[in-house]
Formats: sequence, C-alpha cells, structure tokens
Amino acid sequence: MNIAPFKAHEPRFSGPIVASARMSELLKLAERAAASDAKVLITGESGAGKDVVARHVHTHSIRRTGEFVAVNCAGVTETLLESELFGHVKGSFTGAYRDKVGKLRIAHRGTLFLDEIGEMSLRMQALLLRFLENGEIQAVGSDAAHQVADVRVLAATNRDLTEMVASGRFREDLLYRLRVIHLHVPPLRERVEDVRPLAMHFFTRSGRLVSLTEEAWQALERYAWPGNVRELQNVVEQIAWLSASPDAPIGIEELPPIVKSTAPPAAPQRERRRQVADELYQALVHGGYSFWQHIHPLFLNRDITRHDLRELVRHGLAATRGSYRAAVELFGIQASDYKRFMNFLQTHDCRPDYREFRRSNGDVPSARRSIVPLLPPLAKSGSTKAEL
Repeated sequence: MNIAPFKAHEPRFSGPIVASARMSELLKLAERAAASDAKVLITGESGAGKDVVARHVHTHSIRRTGEFVAVNCAGVTETLLESELFGHVKGSFTGAYRDKVGKLRIAHRGTLFLDEIGEMSLRMQALLLRFLENGEIQAVGSDAAHQVADVRVLAATNRDLTEMVASGRFREDLLYRLRVIHLHVPPLRERVEDVRPLAMHFFTRSGRLVSLTEEAWQALERYAWPGNVRELQNVVEQIAWLSASPDAPIGIEELPPIVKSTAPPAAPQRERRRQVADELYQALVHGGYSFWQHIHPLFLNRDITRHDLRELVRHGLAATRGSYRAAVELFGIQASDYKRFMNFLQTHDCRPDYREFRRSNGDVPSARRSIVPLLPPLAKSGSTKAEL
C-alpha cells in the first residue's frame, strides 16, 4: 500500500507545542478539567492560544468523538449571533430564505467554544444564560416546542469580565455560570521557553526548513511579542519566505526591524486597546477626519472592534457629560444624521449608558499613534468633513 508523504505545509491539528513550565502546568490543569462536563472560562491576551487550550480540553474529554464547534462572538452582529447559535426558520427575518440549524444543535454531545464572549450583548447574554440553565433551544421565528441539546460550553475572552460586571456590561450570573473552572493562558513574553519550539513548528509548516543563528534566536526571545503566538507565526512566515538563501543560517540582520529593535516592550493589552480609542477620538475631534467616511469603514473592515468603537463613544460622552447630541456635534457628524448614528450604535451594541457620564470631568487622555496609518490621508486644501 502506497502512503502519500505528509507535506509540511498541509494543515493538520496537533497538540499544543510547549516547553515552559507554566504552559505545561496549564495543560495538566486543562486535562483535569476535561474529565468533567464543567464549564470552562479561558482568559488571556489576544493571540496567546486560548483556542488551542479549548481544543485541548475537548480532545481529552469524553466528548472528543463529538463535534468541536467554535463561534467568534465578535465576528457577527447580535441578530446574526442569535441565529448562529440557535438557528432560524425560513422567513423569520429578511434574508432567511431557508431553515438553518444552529451551532448549539450541531454541537449536541460535543463541545461549543464561544470565543470573545466579552463582546456579546446583554440580550444575547440573557439568551445564553437561559440555555445554560435548561439546555433548551428554540430557533429564531419558530413556534415549535423547545428542543434540548447536550452541549459542553467553553468560553474565552481577552477582557476583564469582573470589571465589565462592575460597569454593567456583563451579567454577573452568567459570569458565575461560565467560570466554574478558570484557565488563564500567559502571554508569550512570560514564557520565552516556548518561542523556539513554536517558531520551529511554524518554519516546518511553511515548507521551508531554515536555520537561525544563536544571535537571531536570542533576539526573538528578547522581543516582547505584543501579538503573542499569532504575531510569532507571522514573523516566522516573513523570515521563511524573504530569506536570501534557505541554505544559509539567518542572522539577526535579516530579522524584521521591529523584532531586532531595542525599543521598550509594547504596552499591555488593556492600555493598547484604550490607545486605539484615544487615537480615533483625536482623529475625529482634532484631525479633521469624518466618522462616516473614515471611522465607519474601519469598523466594517474589522480593522477596529466593537470594543474600540464603544470606547470611542465613551470618550465623546465623557467630554460632553453624557450628551449624545453634543457628542454627535463633537464628532463632526451632521445633526440630520443623529438617528442614523444612534441606530448604528444600537445595532452593534456600542451604545454606552449616558448616565454614568453625568458627573464626568470630561478629561480625555492624549493619544499615541498606531491605528492612524489605517486612516487615509486628508486632502491638503479645504479639508472639511464630508458626511455620506
């Protein structure tokens, strides 16, 4: 029997690649958690490998023969997320041309992984809580009796859910339901022992087996990796395909400039996310940019998240002491677009409660640039804000 050789670039799921003691202990804890059907909340920075840990829990559980269904809660709007999870019947809303089975039914006797759970709206949190309590599913627009699904739920987030509970943006009862077992994935900068084995794995997957000098390896290990494992993978692919010769060892001079830089480590995740909102605020209020022409496309193209947009609105409300109409004027949006703006925020769950800003001092921190390169340059003459 002839067996086709495995090619390095072919996608294939493998277990977590770890060398550090922290990750080894985390995986042992994950395997103990897999022995039960208890719900698991996985936290950690973006790109740290929360999805890998979730799949590790599934593959070591008694449900490993069932489906592992992953849903990114930040990738779809509230209406579509309800349909994605619970399904819908034909004609239940515009665009529902046929019945659709929800992810909860697909994951029956398997595992459902809810990534970016912190981006879920309060209404969807209530629907999820009801399912976690009784396991019942009813498709959107259906009048049929509720169906029951046997699903283990794993959730992940890079946000501080406790802080979100305190600010009223996340249900406390849902947090308790999800956080039966808590697994925290450390950032790559806190487990530098994993950099080499992970990089070697990504080199192999790229199909180009290259070697690095010891100086280059040390530079990779010194870098702070604000994007964690995802950023490491991108850097490795860049090194592999842009190297001058695959036969000669790659030195530090061939590494991307950002990796071999001696600049201080990047800001923590929470500070970076605030920085994006600061820059958007500065671009709108002081930079002459237009919300509909410039910021709105960034959101639609997923260059900024719902959290970034929500924080931008919070900056505006803080500056106007909770007045949405004044914030619209501050952002340079025409008064005739007030309802359009409010409907847009409501649709995407980016409408903070104005009451918490009534006593705000209106201070907005200054910005440091990093999202600005995504904004197009303004015209040099007569740069007025054009509204669509």
